[in-house]
Order: sequence, then C-alpha cells, then structure tokens
Amino acid sequence: MFFSCLPKLKLKRSKPKPANISGQDPKSKQRAAWSSSSPSLVEPEQDKKSTPASQPLGEDWSKFLQQYPEYSLTSKLDGLRKTDFTRLDESGETYVDYMGGSLYPESIVERHTSFLKAAVLGNTHSINNSSRASSKHADEAREAVLSFFDAPSDVYTVVFTANASGALKLVGESFPFKQGSAYVLSTDSHNSVNGIREFARAKGAHTAYIPATSTGGFELDQAKSTLDKYRSTTSSPCLFALTGQSNISNWKAPLASISQHASSLGYNVLIDAAALAANSTISLSKNPYVDAMAISFYKMFGFPTGVGALVIKKEFLSKLKRPWFAGGTVDFVKAPGEGVIWAEDPHEQFADGTINYLSLPAITYGLQFLSGYLPLLPLRLSCLLHHLTDSLLQLRHPNGNAVVRILSSIPQDRVRSVGQQSDVGSLVSLIFLDPLGQILQNSFIEHAASKRNISLRTGCVCNPGAAHAMLGIPSQIEVAFTSLSASGVQPTRTRVEGILGREIGVVRISLGLVSNYEDVMKVIGFAEGIADGVTKERWMGDWRRSEDAHV
Repeated sequence: MFFSCLPKLKLKRSKPKPANISGQDPKSKQRAAWSSSSPSLVEPEQDKKSTPASQPLGEDWSKFLQQYPEYSLTSKLDGLRKTDFTRLDESGETYVDYMGGSLYPESIVERHTSFLKAAVLGNTHSINNSSRASSKHADEAREAVLSFFDAPSDVYTVVFTANASGALKLVGESFPFKQGSAYVLSTDSHNSVNGIREFARAKGAHTAYIPATSTGGFELDQAKSTLDKYRSTTSSPCLFALTGQSNISNWKAPLASISQHASSLGYNVLIDAAALAANSTISLSKNPYVDAMAISFYKMFGFPTGVGALVIKKEFLSKLKRPWFAGGTVDFVKAPGEGVIWAEDPHEQFADGTINYLSLPAITYGLQFLSGYLPLLPLRLSCLLHHLTDSLLQLRHPNGNAVVRILSSIPQDRVRSVGQQSDVGSLVSLIFLDPLGQILQNSFIEHAASKRNISLRTGCVCNPGAAHAMLGIPSQIEVAFTSLSASGVQPTRTRVEGILGREIGVVRISLGLVSNYEDVMKVIGFAEGIADGVTKERWMGDWRRSEDAHV
C-alpha cells in the first residue's frame, strides 16, 4: 500500500499480552458490567490502562499528540477497539463510513447470541409464556430508549419500526394533512424526509423548503421566515421536519431555538435524528418542543439492523391516524364489514404487524454499551476531524493547486473536554481535483480507495438537496430535468449526468465509535497518492481496466 505522507511512520500491531494467569476472559470485565438485564443505563467498567490497539510510532504521531493533547483522555476507546473490534486490525480494513452504519461490537453479538440460545421467545400477539417473555423484553427495550434520550415516560412512548425511514414514514402517512396545511423541511434533508412531501401533496397540503447554504444546513433567520410564511391561518395541521445533523454537510441544527419557534407557530416538530444520535447526547426533556424523533439503532451501535424507533409524545400520537391496520394493531375486526377495534396500547396501534421481538433485547444492552462511551466521542472525533481537514486542505499537486475541495461544514471550535458537545458532526464531504482543478470522477475515487482497503462512500448519499447546493448545481439540475421532460424523455440519473457532463455527488469520509489516528492517517495517505502524478495514473489505469471489464 502506498502512503507517501508516512515515510517515518511504522504501523505495528500490539504484541500479544502474556497469558491471563487468572483464567479470566479479557472481555469478562466488560461483560460483567452488563450482566444485569435491567433496562437502566450503566457505564461499562473502565480500563484505566487502555492503550491504542496498534501504537503509532514516529514524529507525526508525536506532533499530533502535542497539537491535540486532549486526545489522550479518550484512550478508553482504544481499549474498546482492541477488545471489541479486533476484526478491524486483523482485516486491515480502514472503515470510514460510520454515517452509513456504525460497526457492531463483538461483545453485543456474543451476548445476544448467548441470550437467544437460552431463551424461548414467541410472537408478542399472545398471552402464552413465550409471548409474555418477548413482551417483557420489548417493554425493557422501550424503557431503555426513553431513558437514553431523557424522555419522560408519562409524556413520550416508543414505537418500534424497521429503521428511521420507517419511523418518518409512519408520521408522514398518519399526519392529518389537508387543504391549508403545510409541510416545511430543510433542503438539507435525507430522502426519507423528502418523501413525506408525497403524503402532504396527496392530501392537498403545501410543501415548502428552507433553502440550503453553500455548505449545507440553513440560516436560522431564513428558516424562521419560511416557517412564518407558510404557517396555517385556518388552524390546519402543519408539520415541520428538522434534520438534527446532516448526513452529508456535517451541519448541526439549532435544535432548541428552531423547534421552539416552529411550535409557537402551531407546527408539530419531527426530528430526523438518525445521524445525530450516533455521537451526540440528546435530551428530549431539555427540548420539550420536539413532538417526535426518528432513529435507527444500527447507526448508533451497529447491531441489529432492521430495528429503528419513533420516540413520540403520546399527545401527538393521539392526533395521528393510520391509513390502514394490520395484525397486532387491532384487537377486533369485523370482516366483512367496516368495524375495527384498535389495540389498547397506542404504540401497538402504530406497529407494522409483529415487531422484531427477537432483536429487541439487543437494543437494551446496546444502549447500555453506548452510554459508557458516548461522552468521549465528541472529544475524540473533534481531534480527528480537525487533523483530517487541516491535513487535506494543505495537500497540493506539484503545480501548487489543491488536491481536494472540502464542501461540508468545517469545525470551527475544538472540543477540549469529556462531555462537551461538538458544533458539527464527524464527517468530511469533498471532491478530489486533478492538477488543472477539474473534478476527478467519484467512481474512480471509490475504486481506488477500495483497492487500498478504505471503506468510504460517494454520491449524493440520499441527500440530493444538500449535495446539489454544496456542488453549486441546483440551477443546472433544474435545466437538465426541464430539457429531458420537454424532449419527452424520462429523466434518469445517467441522462442528467450526461447533460451536466459529470458525475453528481461527493466523496464522504465519516468517523465514528472506534475511529483512531491511524485510520485518519491512512485516508491522508490515500489522498497523497492522488496528489502524486505517477501513483494517480497507475490507479487510474487499474480503474479503467476494471471499467472495461465490466462493460
């Protein structure tokens, strides 16, 4: 592998430790801290002597520690990587796609496997012993979610869904949109938030977008102005969907101020927290104007996939009406006929049939697990993100031109203490440039990165509004769609890109739970390979041959 930025840096694996003469499994202390099945959140026992899984050596590492001395306060995460993510160093994969999905800790999978081997669980839609056991674990998971997000159980409840998209859809399809209603959202929104506009349109409501800035997100005054403009004057229900943290621009929303303003105008406030919940502390008690929040657990701690949740005020839930019913959502149905008696518990009324009862116990101890490390994440990720962005911005081609252009929000303030929250997320969205300043194709970048065992992501990453704004091409997209439609040609991505003469999207590098200095240095080393003309041409030749083979 070529890392021209690391001439003196030798990455070594940790030497095996002496045999554990006590006979205790190295992970047993961690497991012991989770031995209780209680949904209360407990912090795993700390390893005060934890060291990085593979200790970086050399001048670069020393300079990094001198510049970011607070990084050493997060050594507990290095111990976690060494005990619970051994596959990363063993495989040699540099994983920088945490925004796509967090990596699962081995101990969660092991604990859940052991649980399933011993448990007898049945469908929750019954009263037999196995059904009651499943219901008990589902209730524990629900309580754990409420506790984790500081959501009072007398105010909020939890509806389990397939993912955050399912939770957002649940609100969209059930919200009482009508003529005179408005659906307001940021241009910097995930497609699952964009998709709610289809439910609004079908019921005669108006959809309004808050414009995105050139680095994503929105200006607070402009957001308030948009909410003011489209609020209902006829008491028609209105919905404001807010992206807590962008999955492409790295922008964090001013949650408290904008939700309070929207609520004062009569909007119900829905938060897409899929990205925010992975590395930020969220307190719904401190944000009382949030009516509902959508999350995906695999984004937070990697396992299981296929389970998300809608954390929602009971009062707001009572205003929603599902357009259909299914098994488990009702107690009695007259068939044929029209009579329906809904399930007694509101959260059951909004479940899509049988919940994923075999996976819900993993949610309880997954949240227990994450609670022990979440206070450290903003500090560690701030150090790494500052170092990554500063290093990438300094890279130059031999002619002096920049190698990358960072499009996402760059962190302004450094986190310097445990528990402090970051002003932005933990990703970088950028484009790579050739020596003449022309954009290198994302398909080449992803191919070259994959060949070097770097897992990153390219494209619009399901957030086209922010991607187009950051790339400065909204008007070109509009012209392309208009041109194709006027010609009677069905717009496709390939056709739109053909008109623009370029691939549409960014390169996204996202850090997460066990990202470390070595991961960042490997990404920087990859970028230096793009800056080196000979290396880049060799990588390009390999990519072209691969493309030809696919054709």
